[in-house]
Amino acid sequence: MGRLSFRLAAAMAVLAIAILLGVGVVTSVSLRSLHAQAKETNLALLSRTLLTQARTEAMQGNLRAAIRDLDAVLADQGVTPWLLLADGRLHGLDGGQGIAAPVDLDRTGPRGTGDSGTSVFADGKRYSWASTLLRPAGATTGPRAVVFTAPDDSAALAIQDVLRALPLVAVLTILVGGILGWLIHRSITGPLGRLAGATESVGLEGSPRRLPLEGPTEVRELTGRFNAMTGELAASRDREAELLANLRHDLRTPLTVITGFAAALLDGTAEGSERERAARAIEEEAGRLGALVDQLNDVERLRTGEAGLRPESIDVARVLDETVERFAPRAASIGATIEVLPADAGQSPTLTADRTAIERILANLVENALAAVRPDGGHVWLSWTTDSPESTGSSSITLSVTDDGRGFPPGAADRVFERFVRGDASRHGQGSGLGLTIVRELARSHGGDAIAENVAPRGARVSVTLPSVAWSPID
Repeated sequence: MGRLSFRLAAAMAVLAIAILLGVGVVTSVSLRSLHAQAKETNLALLSRTLLTQARTEAMQGNLRAAIRDLDAVLADQGVTPWLLLADGRLHGLDGGQGIAAPVDLDRTGPRGTGDSGTSVFADGKRYSWASTLLRPAGATTGPRAVVFTAPDDSAALAIQDVLRALPLVAVLTILVGGILGWLIHRSITGPLGRLAGATESVGLEGSPRRLPLEGPTEVRELTGRFNAMTGELAASRDREAELLANLRHDLRTPLTVITGFAAALLDGTAEGSERERAARAIEEEAGRLGALVDQLNDVERLRTGEAGLRPESIDVARVLDETVERFAPRAASIGATIEVLPADAGQSPTLTADRTAIERILANLVENALAAVRPDGGHVWLSWTTDSPESTGSSSITLSVTDDGRGFPPGAADRVFERFVRGDASRHGQGSGLGLTIVRELARSHGGDAIAENVAPRGARVSVTLPSVAWSPID
């Protein structure tokens, strides 16, 4: 009973049984009432008919004899005649001791007035009855009314009617229920079956196919989420393929250099100063490969929260000046200038952050900017701004590094923080394409973020916004 089809069949069977029981109960109650009314009506008609036939004898005062003559007819129909006497009790035709009337039959009204109903008599059983008034209330002699009774068999008759009609109702219920069940089964299990088949093929197909949104709302929602998941999976595969291609590109140059110089050392081609040059090149490229591996490890550690950051109070203006001093010689070597732009605010703000992380953010941004500027005349500017709590709800500090290089190509500013993505393929230097990725991960680990943008008339700016208040470090 684990499959949905079996559960639907069981549910439809239970529903059919419940419907049959409900219809049977409601119908039997209604039929019982109808049979009781019919019995009472028949008794009333029988009473008037028999009294009309016995009118001659009844007028002569021999009412008992008149009714007794009709006793055979009454017995065939299961009817018992009674006379209501002055004592208010019902007496049989044999004149024996009477029984209490179930209701007040000695009512005022003209002769021939009739009444009927169903009541419980003295023996505890239900009877249908009909009475016809012979004398008005107050009469002291002679019978006041004649009463005909018959056992109340309305319940048995109702059950018989229901049992006769139940097979037809059952057939119709099974037919209609079967059709509805099949339609529901098809509308649910069909899309679910396609979804299950598509799920099994997700790992086998290059591009998972989108499924049509069919079936009930819940199934359509599930299918929509599956389509979204497979779409994200396809995009992830594309990013993974691009990442691997970029990684192969970044590994190919160092490995080519190492392989070439190693071969020169082995075959004796590199001698004297060339031997030293080959060994130095191998050492530099091996160091570059090691740095690439370390940067990859840093990115993963930051994303998984394994990097332990230690917050402390940092003077923003001072850390920017220290960064300029650190990179001034390198900027001068390529003919570029680097400086800190004066801030509008007079006093330098204090930032609560990990000092090593902030220094690395600025270093990566400056290295990226120096790789983008024009040799012999390029400029790199460092700056900071603050956002007041009134405008943002919390105090934050933005550190920016701007260059006057070629800027980011159209559409590249949104992707420069991805691994191995370079904003400008023509820029010089030996960057790994991981510098801005590390910048963003370090900013997010502090509760901030990084953005990249082009500036007019030319150049690019990368900004890191960090909360200036204290934060909980990642242990």
